[in-house]
Amino acid sequence: MTQTTSTPAVQLRRLNKHYGEFHVLKDIDLEVAQGERVIVCGPSGSGKSTMIRCVNGLESYTDGEVLVLGHALAHDGAALSRARQEVGMVFQSFNLFPHLTVLENCMLAPVHCQGVPRAEARERASHYLHRVHIADQAGKYPGQLSGGQQQRVAIARALCMQPQVMLFDEPTSALDPEMVKEVLDTMLALAADGMTMICVTHEMGFARQVADRVVFMDQGQVIEHGCPAQVFDAPMHERTRRFLEQVVH
Repeated sequence: MTQTTSTPAVQLRRLNKHYGEFHVLKDIDLEVAQGERVIVCGPSGSGKSTMIRCVNGLESYTDGEVLVLGHALAHDGAALSRARQEVGMVFQSFNLFPHLTVLENCMLAPVHCQGVPRAEARERASHYLHRVHIADQAGKYPGQLSGGQQQRVAIARALCMQPQVMLFDEPTSALDPEMVKEVLDTMLALAADGMTMICVTHEMGFARQVADRVVFMDQGQVIEHGCPAQVFDAPMHERTRRFLEQVVH
């Protein structure tokens, strides 16, 4: 793990989230260092996706605190705009604009959200498309690409905002099995470059390979966290053991 500064990339302090009477997140405390790679796993409905969506303001929270690079995430326009420029996100579905080419999809946010000149945005988009090994598809439309290719474009699009933190919400769950590896390989390359990453996934082999820390959630709480060897090979909590027996085997 590479840590470049003492300021954490992300801090969640006693984070709570309710949907009406349903208590989705319960006093979540989590700190992610800059350069750290954290894998979040757990059963469906445990609050994993809701938690990471709170990090960039896509979900509001009931009480507690979210800090990104030391800045509190308040629910006002300026704070949310700053957070979304510092925190990139890749979703289960690719969410690409079908009427724009791959290159145009990647240029859009830098031009309209950051005021980057189009020539610079084009150069930036080309750089990140090369980085995810899909630059040869720049002139195509999303519907002309495979699912794995579209997800790599979505990763490049997020990188074009030059974020400090990348969030991944089950980025391979919508892919056919043969397309999963190309996306995971792209994420491995980002991890090797020292990108701060929080990834919700059921890909346990990937988690073992890339994670500095694994966080296991159940029923809106962090039940257990530690290095991959500790969580996967010697989990302390019975709920973690039962989950891993089902997922790994």
